[in-house]
Amino acid sequence: MGRTEYLNDPNAPKPNTLVPACGTLAVNDRSEILLQRRRDTGQWALPMGKQELGETPSQCAIRETLEETGVLVEITGLVGIYSDPGHIVAYTDGEVRQEYEVTLLAGPVSGTPAANDEASDVAWVHLDRLGELDIHPTMRRQIDDYLANRAPHVD
Repeated sequence: MGRTEYLNDPNAPKPNTLVPACGTLAVNDRSEILLQRRRDTGQWALPMGKQELGETPSQCAIRETLEETGVLVEITGLVGIYSDPGHIVAYTDGEVRQEYEVTLLAGPVSGTPAANDEASDVAWVHLDRLGELDIHPTMRRQIDDYLANRAPHVD
């Protein structure tokens, strides 16, 4: 399923859903961040996905990270809750979501980054390489919040 992201775009379609998504900003012992290159947009992103019924945000974030990267993580903190009404994600099936993302800080437990159905590439990325990557501004904001060592961000 294809997707298009909009940020403060007056031409963006109106949202018709609000779906909680949870993911991780995982950092290894070399201070590298775990990123995936999304197949649907080609952009680099934190692993994240839709929370299922019966899951806690932490369970969702761990599951999504493992599914999308091949890396099992443990939750160590909160980066923030992001729900900017100006961030709209439109899917080719007609669903148009307003952003609602819970991003948790995590560390790796096991596994090796590997491409899969959702990610064409997965890698531990050193902080000095972040500027070289195509990262959507809303995802970059989450990374920048972590790098600024701010208190958890809450919209």
